[in-house]
Amino acid sequence: QVQLVESGGGLVQAGGSLRLSCAASGRTFSSYVMGWFRQAPRKEREFVAGISWKTYYADSVKGRFTISRDNAKNTVYLQMNSLKPEDAAVYYCAAGRTFATGPYEYWGQGTQVTVSS
Repeated sequence: QVQLVESGGGLVQAGGSLRLSCAASGRTFSSYVMGWFRQAPRKEREFVAGISWKTYYADSVKGRFTISRDNAKNTVYLQMNSLKPEDAAVYYCAAGRTFATGPYEYWGQGTQVTVSS
């Protein structure tokens, strides 16, 4: 069982940056593939980024977002730069045992990101 808690969301102007963090419980964090997803109002949840032994990104965030992890701290990060209004969503952290693009077994509660134009 893994529990995930996201933080770092907030309000930012377009062009700005935010760094999301996801703290995981458990002693086997390093064995999990970790990912970030987002869901905007009236839209389906979508994959943003994933990290296993390599990183994966949605085309819409490539070159702007960076996923990383610190296994010593049981934490995964999402650095978001050059934010656009269309990046506004609830961002979810997820943990899985297969592929960085999914499927994922465990989910956090989400953190809101709002981007003003």
